[in-house]
Amino acid sequence: MRAVCYHGKGDVRVDTVADPEIKHPRDAIIKVNACAICGSDLHLIDGYMPTMESGDILGHENMGEVVALGSEVTNLSIGDRVVVPFTISCGDCWFCKKGLYSLCDTTNPNAEMAIKAMGHSPAGLFGFSHMLGGYCGGQAEYLRVPMADVGPIKVPDNVTDEQALFLSDIFPTGYMGAENAQIEPGDTVAVWGCGPVGQFAIRSAIMMGAGRVIAIDEVAERLAMAEAGGAETINFSETDVYDELMARTKGRGPDSCIDCVGTEAATHGSVDAVIDKVKAATFLGTDRPHVIREAIMSCRKGGTISVPGVYVGMVDKIPLGAAMNKGLTMKMGQTHVQAYTQPLMAKIEAGEIDPSFVVTHPTSLEDAPEMYKKFRDKEDEVIKVVMRPHD
Repeated sequence: MRAVCYHGKGDVRVDTVADPEIKHPRDAIIKVNACAICGSDLHLIDGYMPTMESGDILGHENMGEVVALGSEVTNLSIGDRVVVPFTISCGDCWFCKKGLYSLCDTTNPNAEMAIKAMGHSPAGLFGFSHMLGGYCGGQAEYLRVPMADVGPIKVPDNVTDEQALFLSDIFPTGYMGAENAQIEPGDTVAVWGCGPVGQFAIRSAIMMGAGRVIAIDEVAERLAMAEAGGAETINFSETDVYDELMARTKGRGPDSCIDCVGTEAATHGSVDAVIDKVKAATFLGTDRPHVIREAIMSCRKGGTISVPGVYVGMVDKIPLGAAMNKGLTMKMGQTHVQAYTQPLMAKIEAGEIDPSFVVTHPTSLEDAPEMYKKFRDKEDEVIKVVMRPHD
């Protein structure tokens, strides 16, 4: 089959690789109808995520048609259209039973790697390094899905592939990011980053009753999409974010701040950002955490900071004293996708949201190297790339 493969920093190729096979009675094989490039994939090709190996198949946003099933998968049938969570979760361990699916205790066969880096191992993830399981990703014609009796859900006939696809990651991620922000009716919510996750966080915050959402980015088309979703906007290349947030909230600050940027924050001229870039370039650091610093300083006293944006390693110069003295609550984590797929599918079916709004570049699998570059470099007004491997 054809698949999008990592071959080192900045090197993405479409290769011919072996077709996946059933390896366990709880496996399924899907024919991938649609897959997408995620901002988290950029952390891989930019070299920020350790334990990637040449030839690894990328991709964790996938939906398609079931073509083979293990003997223990009884909730699916051959021919079902399904969307696949990016988290691989057993459904049986202590964490899964509490609904903390991204913290599954059993699905990372390389747990010892993760334990050395993090103290404990989270769940295995599709296409996201050997430290997180070494599972093949779904930017490919076919995908092996472990724990298929727990993860994939059927897609109703009245829901399109593009509407269902983002239940694999960015819609639940934006939604959980807003949920973790502990939004109360009428609250002012600031969202850093108007990429795909940020767009869903904006719309989710509004669905949860936020009175105002203020979205922060510098890319014109992303800011325009945020405004179309109901947000006010701040272009951080034109104004100081802290000063502008204070002006708009009469000095109190936002009630909640959502960091949808994560490890590769871009800024203009701030001293902390310059230091972060130098450290990353000289391999003295992994993350550029400007946004989390800015969110801590901007959030109102007693407010909440939610972090759905991915961080990789250790960060410094975090104003922990400000966070403590202001009484801030911080909530973060990889998304417990399985807890959200059915409720959010119901919102799609009810017409509360059409997730396909975020797609700007539908294309084929063979265009992946070009699309990765455009997405990384913010060229051609790319916000979300969706690839159809069999077109």
